[in-house]
Amino acid sequence: MTRSFLVLLALTVSAALPSAQTKRLPDALAKDLQARYQLIRDFSADFVQSYRAGVLKTQTRESGRVSVKKPGKMRWTYAKPERKELVSDGRRMFWYVPDDKQVIVRDATTQATTPDLFLSGRGDIARDFTASYVDPPIPGTVALKLVPRRSEPEYEYLVLALDPATLQIRGLTTRDHQGGESSLTFTNMKENRGLSDNDFVFKVPGGVTVVTDAAR
Repeated sequence: MTRSFLVLLALTVSAALPSAQTKRLPDALAKDLQARYQLIRDFSADFVQSYRAGVLKTQTRESGRVSVKKPGKMRWTYAKPERKELVSDGRRMFWYVPDDKQVIVRDATTQATTPDLFLSGRGDIARDFTASYVDPPIPGTVALKLVPRRSEPEYEYLVLALDPATLQIRGLTTRDHQGGESSLTFTNMKENRGLSDNDFVFKVPGGVTVVTDAAR
């Protein structure tokens, strides 16, 4: 589930970027990104998520719609290849797969990963990561590799793909310690549209089993 949240060296950037962009230190860009992101109260976007296992070499691909409202509220609605939802109201996190007839409920403040915390407004790039440039995974973007200053058990580093003009996030890649990579790409992103808190209320469907941390 933590891989749904979704949560993406030398100065190497795309030749299409402005020359002034290539002269900036990656830490300076990280600070600018954090300053911009602090102004974002909410956003929604279409997403495609892919995962490649490091050991088994298996690959998966899913897609849907995500909405985020600070602080801590998220709704990931997966449409393909199967329907499922990951919803956080800022206090609790709900993971629902209709085919399983089960809802898993967890404490959002303790179960969220650092990528989740950043997307939902609880993380700080400049404070939590060491930044460097890498080749962009999405054409026309600039990419920052973010290595956590404190060792994280679930991942080794992130790569953020950014629009060079607006610093809007286009992609987020997480690499785990077994060599697996979970990648999210975002399109049709809308920011500061005044999303309602009601958009992040999860209503447990009838006829399903509710599993909490205490019951696991």
